[in-house]
Amino acid sequence: MTENRGPSPVRQLRLVVEAEDYEAALAFYRDALGLPEQAAFSENGDARVVILDVGRATLEIANPAHKRYIDEVEVGRQVAPKIRVAFEVDDAQATADRLVTAGAEQVAPPTLTPWKSLNARFDAPAGLHITVFQETITEDERRSLDGFATETAGPAED
Repeated sequence: MTENRGPSPVRQLRLVVEAEDYEAALAFYRDALGLPEQAAFSENGDARVVILDVGRATLEIANPAHKRYIDEVEVGRQVAPKIRVAFEVDDAQATADRLVTAGAEQVAPPTLTPWKSLNARFDAPAGLHITVFQETITEDERRSLDGFATETAGPAED
């Protein structure tokens, strides 16, 4: 059981990525992945940025052993750099197909993980290594699986 700490003092997580091929990155993330455009700005003629809405954001912090474990489960070998971006989607297979068509290099097809999500890996525009994942069970069901707890929760009571 997690400790209720009240609302987060952070209101938004914004991941800022420099894309050498801005148009290709925009076509991939906005058009193929389907992230709605929230705002766009241009300055001095060629300076451009777009802010895409990704819904809820979380920051997943993993130690090196866990990072290696996730790569092994999802891909079968070590592939991810220190930062990997993951997007929850409704249909991992359909999204994977769409992203490959849009130019992503599929590193691993949708794979059912021990935590019961369907995860696919890609090398995507703007130099990002990404995961798209589809949850196949509820969060409560996932919490009942072996190995799931929280860092703030004490040992389970009998």
